[in-house]
Amino acid sequence: MNRLKVLLRSVFGFSRTETNAFLILLPLMAILIFSEPIFRFFIVHRNIDFSKERIKLDSIVAHWDFQKPEDSTTLSGPDKFKFDPNSATEDDFLALGFPGSLARRVLNYRAKQGKFNVKSDLKKIYGIDSTFYAELSPFINLPDKKNPLLVKENNKTEILKKVELKSFDLNLADTSQLKSIYGIGPVLADRIVTYRDKLGGFTSSLQLTEVYGLDTAVINRLSKRSFISETFIPLQLNVNQADEKTLGAHPYIKFKLARAIVTYRFQHGNFKMIDDLTPIQAITPKTIEKLRPYLIY
Repeated sequence: MNRLKVLLRSVFGFSRTETNAFLILLPLMAILIFSEPIFRFFIVHRNIDFSKERIKLDSIVAHWDFQKPEDSTTLSGPDKFKFDPNSATEDDFLALGFPGSLARRVLNYRAKQGKFNVKSDLKKIYGIDSTFYAELSPFINLPDKKNPLLVKENNKTEILKKVELKSFDLNLADTSQLKSIYGIGPVLADRIVTYRDKLGGFTSSLQLTEVYGLDTAVINRLSKRSFISETFIPLQLNVNQADEKTLGAHPYIKFKLARAIVTYRFQHGNFKMIDDLTPIQAITPKTIEKLRPYLIY
């Protein structure tokens, strides 16, 4: 033991007191580490007698009153008969083996969603599983597939409806007309009208690209359904009379350019043509061309 103490003191640099404490803690740590696995080993391998519990469970099962659940979807053979789910009554569904809740669900679906066109439409009803449908299928008085001629006729009708959609004047359209275009909701419709009012009207469908949030596909659809009248004259600003605030409200001018225009006008006099704006450093040739329909002198 003394040799062990000397070894511990030389290796770890313990004092005499620390060495004695370490020798006491070491076996305690070993007990704590190995006690849990040893305890688990003996508990797991111990035989437990469940005979009393088994007797109680057998007694409960013996007195259990088993009942057929309401949502059971088993059809009895003699009750099977041909039926049309579009006209069958609740009593008919019950006679076929439908639970009461499922029968009412079919009637509600029929009242709200319309008619069943083919047999497989019945599978849309929540609660009809594949097994129940397989037993019902031979007795459903509906076709297995849609009539191709009827589908073709429906497609023709849809095409005619699309052709009959009237085009509208882009500068007179309200938000309801704009929302008839796929991809334009209330927000985009309001945004188009607001931008149109700030401009003074659209002179080209290309100006739709300046409306925030409109993507190319939506612009193409809107351009096909709308037009700009050849006689349309946009709301025009008198560049020699409008003040800085009025000019700055226009999307193509804004307040920085409006201040430059008013300052230049004050220094050099009235403008006689739009090209007189060219010397103003804050304006670009592209902006001048965009402003051409909206300014008068």
